[in-house]
Amino acid sequence: MRIALCNEVIRELDFSAQCDMAAKLGYMGLEVSPFTLGDHPHLLTAGRRAELRQAATEAGIAITGLHWLLVTPQGLSINAPDEAIRKKTVDVIERLIGLCADLGGQVMVHGSPKQRSIPEGDDAAAARGRAVETLAAVARAAEKAGIIYCIEPLARHETNFVNTVAEAAKLVDEIGSPAFRTMIDTSAAGLTETVPVADLIRKWLPTGRIAHIQLNDTNRRAPGQGTDAFGPILSALKRMKYGGVAAVEPFIYEPDGPTTAALAIGYVRGILETLK
Repeated sequence: MRIALCNEVIRELDFSAQCDMAAKLGYMGLEVSPFTLGDHPHLLTAGRRAELRQAATEAGIAITGLHWLLVTPQGLSINAPDEAIRKKTVDVIERLIGLCADLGGQVMVHGSPKQRSIPEGDDAAAARGRAVETLAAVARAAEKAGIIYCIEPLARHETNFVNTVAEAAKLVDEIGSPAFRTMIDTSAAGLTETVPVADLIRKWLPTGRIAHIQLNDTNRRAPGQGTDAFGPILSALKRMKYGGVAAVEPFIYEPDGPTTAALAIGYVRGILETLK
C-alpha cells in the first residue's frame, strides 16, 4: 500500500515544489487534480507533460494518478440531455486519460459531483442511461491506455448520482470493463454507508471492484484532525492485503495546506507502524 497526497492540498506551490515537499514529508506518491495544472489541463503540450513527470522523478516521488477530473473546462456533464455536451465531456476525459498515462499515473478517480448530478425534473432513468453510455466510452479509452478509471461514491449532500459502493458496483458490473472500477472515500463512506468503513473494506475489497482508497475525515479535514478512527480502516486494508494507493484528500486545510499534509502523513504512518 502506497500513501499518496492529493496535490491540491499544497497547490499554492509550483509543481516541482509540490513533488519535493510531498517526498520529503514521506509520501510515496502525488495524486494530481488536473485543475491545478491550468484552465485546460487536457490540452497540456507533450513538452509540459514531460516537465511534470521529470519534476516528480527528480523529487523521487511517483505521480500515481488523477482525481477531481471535471472542474475545468466549464460546462461538462456525463449525463446532460444535450448530446454535444456529453461528447465534449467524453473528449475531455479521453484526453485526461492520455495525460494520466503520460505522467506515469495508473488510476483516475471520477468524483466531480456537479458534473454528474441529475437536475431536478430530469428523468432519473434516462439520465442514468446517458451516464452509462458516457462512462462506457470512457472505459474503452481507459482500457486502451492501460488506466484504471474509478467512479467515486459520494455523499448525498454532494450529488444524487452514485452515493454508495453498492450503487457504484452495480454500475461497474453493467459496464463490464476491466478498466472501470470503483473506490472508497472514507469521508463519503462515513457519511453515507450504513456500516463502518472498515466493514465496507472487508466486504468489497475481495470482490475486485475496489481499485483505490482516499483517506479523509467526515469533518472534511485530514486523517487525525477529526474524530474518525483510522486504526480500524488501515488495519482492514492491511489484513485484506490491499496493494494499491491510499491518497490523503482533505478539503479543509487548517492551519494551512503544508501543515495539513505533514500532520496527515505522520498520523497515518504512526498507525501503520503499530500494525507491523
